[in-house]
Amino acid sequence: MSLGHTILGLLEPGPRHGYDLKRAYDERFGRARALPYGQVYATLSRLLKNGLVEACGTEQGEGPERKRYVITEAGITDVSRWLTEPESPASYLQSTLYTKVVLALMTGRPAREVLETQRAEHLRHMRELTRRKLAGDLADQLLCDHALIHLDADLRWLELTASRLDELAGKVRA
Repeated sequence: MSLGHTILGLLEPGPRHGYDLKRAYDERFGRARALPYGQVYATLSRLLKNGLVEACGTEQGEGPERKRYVITEAGITDVSRWLTEPESPASYLQSTLYTKVVLALMTGRPAREVLETQRAEHLRHMRELTRRKLAGDLADQLLCDHALIHLDADLRWLELTASRLDELAGKVRA
């Protein structure tokens, strides 16, 4: 995900200051991990330098003055372009799991244990996501569904690899 484009999108409805942008980001997109303030201000600085946002005054808060930012026409064009571009699907052609299985086989370690340990961790994480999904709002449900579908695909790969382990061992040791 592009943080710069996300901040531009959050600015499009109207001017905001960094604190407000962080809060809006965390509400909508930072459920698993909050956005650090420093990252918000570093991104705003880059957007400002690139002419995608402008400072539009300050407001007094409970502390230092807060600079407000507004998206520019160039920023609107940039975020519009980004929203219409398809994302490249992640191919996972050389995953860490594959590497671990091959290295286990190459070094005489039990590759099946690598697969079983990973399967148990995937199932644990799927149970955790399912609990979160059941207790969550629509955004949580959609985010958890996305993660669960990917974990399910990983589980199918783990099972397929386990069924081909003897064949793979013969190729790796050859």
